[in-house]
Amino acid sequence: MECVVSSTEDKSRTGILNLDLLSCPICVEPFTIPIFQCDNGHLACSSCCPKLRNKCPSCACPIGHSRCRAMETVLESTSIPCQNAEFGCTQKLTHGEESTHEKTCTFSPCSCPVQDCNYTGSCKDLYVHYKNIIHQNPQSTSQRYRVRCDNSFIVKMKISDNLLIGTLYEKRLLFTVQSFRKPYGVYVTVSCIAPSSPKVGRFSYYISYTMDGHTIIYVSTELKKIQRVSLHTPQENYMLIPNSLLHGESLEMRLCIQNFDPKKKRIKTKRYRRSSSKVKSIIEVSS
Repeated sequence: MECVVSSTEDKSRTGILNLDLLSCPICVEPFTIPIFQCDNGHLACSSCCPKLRNKCPSCACPIGHSRCRAMETVLESTSIPCQNAEFGCTQKLTHGEESTHEKTCTFSPCSCPVQDCNYTGSCKDLYVHYKNIIHQNPQSTSQRYRVRCDNSFIVKMKISDNLLIGTLYEKRLLFTVQSFRKPYGVYVTVSCIAPSSPKVGRFSYYISYTMDGHTIIYVSTELKKIQRVSLHTPQENYMLIPNSLLHGESLEMRLCIQNFDPKKKRIKTKRYRRSSSKVKSIIEVSS
């Protein structure tokens, strides 16, 4: 690993540091401050000392009382780039912070949902890639819908196409509508292509399907974020349209993507139901 070392002349030099030296030799987890040492200089993290009953496993000397200030200083001064630096993340991390940061990093790579496209980038770069560069005229299997939050719109797709792609305009994000035919009906699910970071935003959706005077309405909890489109049948957060309400291979549904707000979700659902007063029966499913 490369690290930056400051010299006495306030200049920077690049050196190599073995990251194993910054991990506890007992639990092999990254060191966090405080770090303890025995009289012979053997190290242990604060979590391991009580488990060892404060007895060094290497030499049996007491451990857990004397801090190793030198190693703590090394740990504090070590700067590690995020693994998503190539996608635009500029944050520098200390050893041990990487996994926590990278789980919520807004630059975590997302894959283009268009079939046979190998592009990977941050969710914002993916939006630009899809909208302006590569996929200006997507195939019928990835129709383009420009969507604004809280505005409902009609979605038309073929069940066999499986995938429909839309652009969430004000958030600069892509979302997908997927259909999965099964012996007892069709699953429909909506996802946002983005990492799980709360900085991306939180969304929910409702979707409805009407056929022969019957309407199915699905109201989601928080919209699922994905970094890559999956072709596996969803296990949760989906609307099921039974075979008895399917006519042919086409689906026409009404969809609304909303900024996630549990308090407002029921109000919007009721408004939609009042506007559907002429429908003979409504089957409503909420997760």
